[in-house]
Amino acid sequence: QVQLVESGGGLVQAGGSLRLSCAASGSIFSINGMGWHRQAPGKQRELVARITSGGSTNYADSVKGRFTISRDNAKNTVYLQMNSLKPEDTALYYCGADVVDGKSVTRRYWGQGTQVTVSS
Repeated sequence: QVQLVESGGGLVQAGGSLRLSCAASGSIFSINGMGWHRQAPGKQRELVARITSGGSTNYADSVKGRFTISRDNAKNTVYLQMNSLKPEDTALYYCGADVVDGKSVTRRYWGQGTQVTVSS
């Protein structure tokens, strides 16, 4: 079994910054892609940013130039640095990871979510 634990959410004023962290633990042989999704009330979950094991990244257009995703493979941890936050960034942010187990089976796991609220 694999657990993903997020931290770093909170309440911030528009223009401020937050850094989210997500640590994976459990039966992990390796991790392929890791990423962050978000879901605002009444909206579908959307991809925010994703990073491969080799460090390639992609971002939603709405966050390009403001958010930066990174990872520490030794710690099985992914980060999301969020700058110049806007009220429309308010959402529940979920961490996801494509984990490979000892039998070379890949499964996607999700964290429980961390709330980000940006006030105007």
